[in-house]
Order: sequence, then structure tokens, then C-alpha cells
Amino acid sequence: MIPAFAPLHRLARLLFWSSVAFALVMACLPQPVALPGDPSDKLLHIIAFAVLALLAVFAYPRIRLLTILAGLSSFGALIEFVQLIPALNREADWIDWVADTLAAAVVLGCVFLLRRLR
Repeated sequence: MIPAFAPLHRLARLLFWSSVAFALVMACLPQPVALPGDPSDKLLHIIAFAVLALLAVFAYPRIRLLTILAGLSSFGALIEFVQLIPALNREADWIDWVADTLAAAVVLGCVFLLRRLR
């Protein structure tokens, strides 16, 4: 890592892990927060995991993209397992996990192609 970019990587890591925590908290709330326009649950999953994938690339530029994908996919699965807890009054849906994984894969695929073009 180039020393001049070290503060940017630290900021990206802070943003990444803050976003991970935010996503987990939002997934554990008994009642989802109402958002303007009432976006669908799948759209929220896609946006969240696309952003997490992009932040992960900046936060951990030396980690292989497939490793990032595996980690984000596992995080998506964890969210669905947490939503199985009856006290949370949430519904787990394996399609949400698929949406999470595909959103991350698309972003990481674009990063892969951009890196190849450079």
C-alpha cells in the first residue's frame, strides 16, 4: 500500500464496517423503517450489497474479489438466519440471500473488468 493512500484505506474500512453494522441492525429491527417511495425489500437488498461490495473493494484493495464475494454472501446468509429468530418478527427469505449475492457479484464483476482494462 502506498503510504499516501493509507488514510483513504482507513476511511474506506471505517465506512465499510459502519455499513455492515448498519445493514445488520436494519435487518434485525422488528419493523422495517419506512422509506420514501416504499422501495421493495429486494431493491433494498440489492442496493445494500452493491454498496457493501464497492466499499469492500476500496477498503481492502489487496483481497481477492472472490474472497470479498464469499464474505458478503456469507454475511447475507447470516442476515437471513438472524431473521429466523421469532422475537424479531421478521421473515427470512433465501431469495433475499440470492439478491445479496448477485448484487455483490455484479459490482465485483464490473471491478474485475475495470481492473483488466487498466
